[in-house]
Amino acid sequence: MTSVTAPAVPRAPLPSTSGANKSFNDRGKPMEVRLSNLIAAKAISDAVRTSLGPRGMDKMIQTAKGEVLVTNDGATILRNIQALHPASKMLVDLSAAQDVEAGDGTTSVVVLAGSLLGAAEKMLQKGIHPTIIAESFLKASAKAVEFLTEISTPIDLNDRNTLLRVASTSLNSKIVSQYSSTLAPIAVSAVTRLVTPTSSNVDLRDIRIVKKVGGTIEDTELIDGVVLNQNVVVAAGGPTRIEKAKIGLIQFHLSAPKPDMDNTVVINDYRQMDKVIKEGRTYLLNICKKIKKSGCNVLLIQKSILRDAVDDTSLTFLKRLNILAVKDVERDEIDFLTKSLGCKPVADIEAFTEDKLGYADLVEEMNNDGVKVVKITGVKNRGRTVSILAMSSNQLVLDECERSIHDALCVVRCLVKKRALIGGGGAPEIHVSRMLSQYAQALTGMEAYCFQAYADALEVIPTTLAENAGLNPIAIVTELRNRHALGERNAGINVRKGQISNILEEDVVQPLLVSTSALELATETVTLLLKIDDYVQAR
Repeated sequence: MTSVTAPAVPRAPLPSTSGANKSFNDRGKPMEVRLSNLIAAKAISDAVRTSLGPRGMDKMIQTAKGEVLVTNDGATILRNIQALHPASKMLVDLSAAQDVEAGDGTTSVVVLAGSLLGAAEKMLQKGIHPTIIAESFLKASAKAVEFLTEISTPIDLNDRNTLLRVASTSLNSKIVSQYSSTLAPIAVSAVTRLVTPTSSNVDLRDIRIVKKVGGTIEDTELIDGVVLNQNVVVAAGGPTRIEKAKIGLIQFHLSAPKPDMDNTVVINDYRQMDKVIKEGRTYLLNICKKIKKSGCNVLLIQKSILRDAVDDTSLTFLKRLNILAVKDVERDEIDFLTKSLGCKPVADIEAFTEDKLGYADLVEEMNNDGVKVVKITGVKNRGRTVSILAMSSNQLVLDECERSIHDALCVVRCLVKKRALIGGGGAPEIHVSRMLSQYAQALTGMEAYCFQAYADALEVIPTTLAENAGLNPIAIVTELRNRHALGERNAGINVRKGQISNILEEDVVQPLLVSTSALELATETVTLLLKIDDYVQAR
């Protein structure tokens, strides 16, 4: 049997394309690496997408130690997530960067990055070179920041009502949203106390949140003075209230001296035993007398790792000398306490003099709902610091309350950094999307495609807000576009009423810095991922 082969048909040569219009055919491995990165990063984005907005879901996280966290804070979720792929770790870092820069919008920035990666994937499949996409996205983000700045409203930091509206909007998307009327004024007061007319930033390390389990979130308060994490030592029956306090902070031990090496002392005679005990008591008594001689009547003792910072004998002496003692002050609290109380830490008893002490009208251990709290009020020469006492009925809610207060503080700090406001509820994203689409029509070549893709990707925020609120995302976003086309720049999604309304009248506002930093950081991460074409494991 003979096989008949058809004559070979000569193929027409492919049209040679060159220059900017040449389509990009990425062969083999680089395309696979890119797609692998995009899929891994989008998986992280999808994980937190459901927790965006006031109607977002919460995540329950079990840590390696077996502790349980319940939160919808993007940064906290991603910090505890086990991201194995390098690209997904980049999105975790992105959320952390947004947390440092703005403190809020940590979920939005990851959702936005996921949407931009989806847009980039489509552009790659169309044959557009990754470098062109990356450069166009960076230009688009710069343009988007311009458009956002145009629609922002400048604010005055003395306008307390505006600051309260911003803090309340931040708290409304948290688990503790029903307590926003309690927590928002605390956050605003805390930051405004630290602000000077010339300051362009606030160091949040000067605001300390002390957590105590007991009472309810409504018992959370801003303390006019300092509140301590530790309780007064009352083992020997010492005082718990001192007026006209002179406060000393020591970093040495109030216990019998011990050598650095392990050793054993064998005593055969009971008289020698008595002598050892007597020597130890005399040594401690001399230290306590020197402390009293300086005028100190409140003693804060730093925690010791090697041996007891204070023992029962020295506590008995302190009680007789009427000195209130607080032990186990952590090393990282020392800076805050010295700044707040005006005292200086002392590492040696010989250096313990009156000029090292801080002064306050009252140091008292109070009992609130069964919770003991040490408050120092009426501090003289007080530094610019603030203490917040956070209370709740259980540890889970207390931890979430602390995270929520931190986010509210960050949002108010954003207004100190960049004193401008924009609306929330998806309004700025839709506005920027429309403006970028119009701008893209004036461009030519591949760049126009990329700008249009970037504009479409921004709609993920209003779409997700609508989805999480149980609304029809297509109908809502279409109506939102329509309202913006009719000139209603502040039209946004009112999640509570389930309709489109003027978002500024509903008091849903956020700092300009949160949105601009989210756009810039998300775009930078996406461009970085696009430019990766190989993945090498180091030895």
